[in-house]
Amino acid sequence: MRHGKKVVKLSRTKSARKALFRGMAQSLFKYESVKTTLTKAKAIRPYAEKIITKAKTNDLHNRRQLLAKMYEKSVVVKLFDDIAPRFANRNGGYLRITKLGQRQTDGAEMAIIELVEA
Repeated sequence: MRHGKKVVKLSRTKSARKALFRGMAQSLFKYESVKTTLTKAKAIRPYAEKIITKAKTNDLHNRRQLLAKMYEKSVVVKLFDDIAPRFANRNGGYLRITKLGQRQTDGAEMAIIELVEA
């Protein structure tokens, strides 16, 4: 039984999973959409939505917390100046996952995760 087991491990160690989430979230905020597997898209959504919610409160503490999570400072600036104001009146549900079908090479289910238009 999987009671209370919410972490999708993605066949990675904790540090590799953390790096994957950081990199995918950064790409998502930089380009506003990312093509990936459906499983990774579903795993990244709660992580990215929490980052957007934190960016909605523009203060020094939240800015420093997000600078610690992101690899590039420019992505954090874009989060606070561009993305967070778009979702000021929205309480969650900032991302959309669209299924694309199976990948030709290995049959993995593909999807696009993108920011919704506020």
